[in-house]
Amino acid sequence: MNYRIGVDVGGTFTDFLLIDSHGNSSVFKTSSTPKDPSIGVLNGLREMADKLGLSLGEFVAKVELVVHGTTVTTNAVLTGRGVKTGLLTTAGFRDILEMRRGYREELYNNKLTPPPPLVPRDRRLPVNERINAAGEVVTPLDESSLRAAVEELKRQEVDAVAICFMHSYANPAHEQAAKRMVAEMLPGAYLTTSSELLPQARMYERVSTAALNSYVGPILRRYLDALLENLKGIGFEGVLLIMQSNGGVATPASTDERAVMTLLSGPASGPTAGITFAGVQGYDRCMTVDMGGTSFDAAVVQDGVPLLRSEGWINRQRLALPMLDIHTIGSGGGSIGWIDDGGLLRMGPQSAGADPGPACYGRGGTLPTCTDASLVLGYLDPEYFLGGRMKLDVKAARTAIDTHIAKPLGLTVEEAAAGMYHLVNVNMAAGLREITVSRGIDPREFPLVVAGGAGPIHGAMIALELDLPVILVPKESSIFCASGMLRSDFKHSYVRTYHALASKADARLMTQLLGELEREGRAVLHDEKVEDRDRVRVDYAADMRYLGQHNEITCSFDIIRFEADGMDYLRDALHREHDRLYGYSLAGTATEIEVVNLRVTVVGITAKPAMQFMERGDESAECCRKGTRQVYLAGERAFRDIPVYDGEAMVFGNIGSGPALIEQVTTTTLVSPEYDFVVDRAGTFCLFHKEIGHTYLRRVFE
Repeated sequence: MNYRIGVDVGGTFTDFLLIDSHGNSSVFKTSSTPKDPSIGVLNGLREMADKLGLSLGEFVAKVELVVHGTTVTTNAVLTGRGVKTGLLTTAGFRDILEMRRGYREELYNNKLTPPPPLVPRDRRLPVNERINAAGEVVTPLDESSLRAAVEELKRQEVDAVAICFMHSYANPAHEQAAKRMVAEMLPGAYLTTSSELLPQARMYERVSTAALNSYVGPILRRYLDALLENLKGIGFEGVLLIMQSNGGVATPASTDERAVMTLLSGPASGPTAGITFAGVQGYDRCMTVDMGGTSFDAAVVQDGVPLLRSEGWINRQRLALPMLDIHTIGSGGGSIGWIDDGGLLRMGPQSAGADPGPACYGRGGTLPTCTDASLVLGYLDPEYFLGGRMKLDVKAARTAIDTHIAKPLGLTVEEAAAGMYHLVNVNMAAGLREITVSRGIDPREFPLVVAGGAGPIHGAMIALELDLPVILVPKESSIFCASGMLRSDFKHSYVRTYHALASKADARLMTQLLGELEREGRAVLHDEKVEDRDRVRVDYAADMRYLGQHNEITCSFDIIRFEADGMDYLRDALHREHDRLYGYSLAGTATEIEVVNLRVTVVGITAKPAMQFMERGDESAECCRKGTRQVYLAGERAFRDIPVYDGEAMVFGNIGSGPALIEQVTTTTLVSPEYDFVVDRAGTFCLFHKEIGHTYLRRVFE
């Protein structure tokens, strides 16, 4: 018997999905170990071995694949604890990292100050050189100024260096020369050159991305080295893959040089898992929400593909590499409730994390959290948390809420807990609106796939806020991202600037550049042992805009059609995408179109674990009823006895009516009075609004 494991290191728990060679799966959770996340990973492996009755060495010898999502780089940026980094840049552009091209997140807030730059000014050193946008050398590289700058970085004992010169995307010669000198004079430093990481126009985006990569690179390298060494020490000889922000996986060697691609490593596999479970019922679209201990992540999948973006922000720092379009807010089970200066209740973004955790964990935490509120409101069974392995302290939860929320606001503990619960739901609904309504997407047309250890308690309330008719809670929801990791492909994204008016663009040259990017990606896949051409897919896109626009639109296209029809085909692609996004296009007008960047994504198809389908069981869920419990119902603003079902025992075809609770070892699903539920053939708990019952049930059973 061989095994595959998906591992997602979260802020509170480290999640594992274990799948054997017959397709049977098991869910495991261990407490995260923030000081060294690899310890939490090894603890989980030991727990799996014990469950299987094997020694750790015997078990690990049977593990052929581990796919790992990590938050070490994310945490480094969020906490400002990256390594000591230096920056070499063109003379006269030393402060571009701090000027940020005038970006201000709150446009009308004149008091908003920019975040501290990742590299302070005394480590941002100018080098005399200049290349223009055509790639022509205007000022030759002054090796004496370069050497002096590197000497200064050496004196300051930097751990990493980023190199970003003007227009290096058009001609990387000066950056390559600087790279050689840095490697010679600072042999132990982590090194990033913008022309290799991000060969595209726009200086601020390039310098910020390069600085981010160097800022977190050594941290990721140390973590992966330690993880590989620990795995090797216990006998692991299988394959380790790392989850990337673009929704694909890569080997540790490929990830090492592009550490910045792991900044969304944890949540990036969620949309892949979401569409897998939604696809069981024939959906090619879905929304996914994942509420863990510290954060809430929301994403959208359309036409079977998670939405991507070519740039974004991480802790107010610009990142211009392809990533899944995931909206994250600080709203999790560990989110702390507090009263602001105006006397209003707030939830998060501060989190109790894994240590000390919510007050009810009994680990020394004294501040009230979302989990404490859920316990007081009856959604959690204090004797059955993690299947009974962890007892929750109801008295500690009530004391924390009473001290910090209820008494200051003149409320009962129950009223304060209900307010905390409601506020978290409103915050999460707003986050979901951000990636749907504000982008022209009607969320009512999408099933909501709810995941995370805390998510299913809140899913129905989020759905009611947005008037959503269908909610899907996979049986593996508590380890949702770990599940998605085992279903993710190798994926490598490349970009190169090609700036020209469509009327003057050279389609043959564009095809040549796309071919170069494709060959680069195929070479990486070859190193990752993806050698079968039938397992490789290549996706092409171009960043384009109407002349006079500031922002580009990324338009996917078919390379065969482009080779046949040339720029007319790309013009039509921009018109269609602009109309889809904004409701109009300038087709039929004389407005010129600009091509800005060319993009290629090379995908290596991995073997996916087969979905395990259930035999149909009893129609009524009453056979799985455990009893009743007093639970707070938000719509009625009162406690009521409602049925509690054993989610571990439920099978395909079980139907029940809300209000109800469905308890599993690692999560609990609240079915509000407005919804009924049914279990589909994949074991997913499907909540459907009572008004669409007969229509929806046909979909489940067809």
